[in-house]
Amino acid sequence: MDYIVKDIKLSLQGKTKIEWAFSNMKVVGKIRERFSQEKPLKGIKIAACLHVTPETAV
Repeated sequence: MDYIVKDIKLSLQGKTKIEWAFSNMKVVGKIRERFSQEKPLKGIKIAACLHVTPETAV
């Protein structure tokens, strides 16, 4: 995948924020676990536009 990283030194801080969001947003984590097993959206094309935040990474 091609991408541009503005400041790679921030990667640990970003990872920490994502881990915090995952551990503190239990419902989102459960939905992620369930959907990763059941794959209810397999074969469906979905488009979305959202702000990139630690919470949307979960």
